[in-house]
Amino acid sequence: MASLILHYLEDWVEPLLEIRRVLRSGGLLVLSVNHPILYPWNHPGPDYFRVTRYTDEMDSGGVPASLTYWRRPLHDMSAAFGMAEFRIESIVKPPYSKGAPERIIPENLKDSDA
Repeated sequence: MASLILHYLEDWVEPLLEIRRVLRSGGLLVLSVNHPILYPWNHPGPDYFRVTRYTDEMDSGGVPASLTYWRRPLHDMSAAFGMAEFRIESIVKPPYSKGAPERIIPENLKDSDA
């Protein structure tokens, strides 16, 4: 199980190869990643179809902090899994939680239903 960690890595192939190496025969890797539209939605401008490095500046209890991420388009994500010899069984795109605070739901998605 790996949730929301791959976007911190520039290269996905080497870590995926290592996961594949230690995964039991017939084992499953279940993971979640940031949606590829997240960065272009919040930071318009860069080419959507390119791997993009970005840094968010934030405040952590009064201490400035920088988090660096790597945004990938879906085709780049799936290619990395293919190069690591994984077989993708499904890609699931769940809706936002209906219990999410109104202020964090994008205006154009507030009336959508999955």
